[in-house]
Amino acid sequence: MNRTRDKIDASQLDIKDTVVSINRVTKVVKGGKNLSFSALVVVGDGHGVVGYGVGKAKEVPSAIKKGIEAAKKNLIRVPLKGTTIPHPVVGDFGSGKVLLKPAPDGTGIIAGGAVRAVVESAGVANVMTKSLGSANAHNVVRAAFTALSMLRDPNRVARLRGKDPVDIFPQPRERRVRVTEQPATAPTPTDAPTETPTETPTGTVV
Repeated sequence: MNRTRDKIDASQLDIKDTVVSINRVTKVVKGGKNLSFSALVVVGDGHGVVGYGVGKAKEVPSAIKKGIEAAKKNLIRVPLKGTTIPHPVVGDFGSGKVLLKPAPDGTGIIAGGAVRAVVESAGVANVMTKSLGSANAHNVVRAAFTALSMLRDPNRVARLRGKDPVDIFPQPRERRVRVTEQPATAPTPTDAPTETPTETPTGTVV
């Protein structure tokens, strides 16, 4: 994971937000119980910038608003290769682990709700993902976020190695569709002559 990254100014981008989960939190105190809400929000511009944040408040709208503000302060830039990611990567956080694999055009986003929100916000249109650990939304989102932050820019890596980007990160292969051959059927004899019964003068059919 990249430890250092340039700060991204969210005010210069067209940021859209997605609420991943809202949890009700109850805190027991001496005077009774305090009820509040926690909102997990993912934001992104759909062109390689994505972030996540958690907001807590006594009202749901306030929790979502705080989550959006926190996410805008936690933005990263994701290197994309066309409509997919440059190479496979695995990210983990706590007990959550997420695998991301590049996919050819037309595949779409093969992902669950939490991971889908992250990759869609980042602008990835074709990707195959799999959650390998906890199903907790917070762990899954942070694991996916970690995976995206570990992606390497193919052009930058190619320059450092003095090679072409295609040689380092080849295009994902097209998905093959298995075609089942149907057994050949005998043609129907449509041109065979047919005999029409004729009637003799005595009324006998020949």
